[in-house]
Amino acid sequence: MRRDPYTFVRARMRAASNPVTPARSVSRRRVLVAGIGAAVLAVGSALAVVRARGYALRDRRNLSALAVWEAVVVEHAARRIVAPDDVGDASIPSADEVDVVGFVDGWVSRLPSRLRRDLGRFLAYVEHIAPLGVGSVARFTRLAAADQDRVLESVESSSHDLVRAGFDALRSLVFLGYYRDPRTFAILGYDGPLEGRPKGGWSRGR
Repeated sequence: MRRDPYTFVRARMRAASNPVTPARSVSRRRVLVAGIGAAVLAVGSALAVVRARGYALRDRRNLSALAVWEAVVVEHAARRIVAPDDVGDASIPSADEVDVVGFVDGWVSRLPSRLRRDLGRFLAYVEHIAPLGVGSVARFTRLAAADQDRVLESVESSSHDLVRAGFDALRSLVFLGYYRDPRTFAILGYDGPLEGRPKGGWSRGR
């Protein structure tokens, strides 16, 4: 699922720092697709309110912005998004070891309330609605790893603009949270920043 993360992260960071001028006109089809996508996300949000029980993080912590169920969805999604290509390489840290959830929670706490709401709706969609698209009635967080991959791939390739944009946002947050850790630098072939550089250089082990 990683798909050239270093290039992706740099591109997303450039995009975030450069405002995009909106198009002067929007086709009816685009408006319709966006409307459908918004309705789907709204349904997912409503379901999450009803089915927000039975969630527990792997470790007890105080969350700043995410609800517990949202943090659990991020936790499971992050594990798959940065799953190592070489499963047997124990030197590659997991999303849990790097604490991607903690990073995302802190990041989200600084977002405007509207964006936090939109992220919550998207996470609800991933958890409750997206699995239906691959023939599963179980929650995303209760699926096996291979089935979670199928769900995320279907979300990434969705015909709805808002759903794809939601996936891009989630993947960006996961990448930023994961590849900020010096133990992941070698995965990217990155030698690490000069500032604060240890005498022996950066490595996968701190």
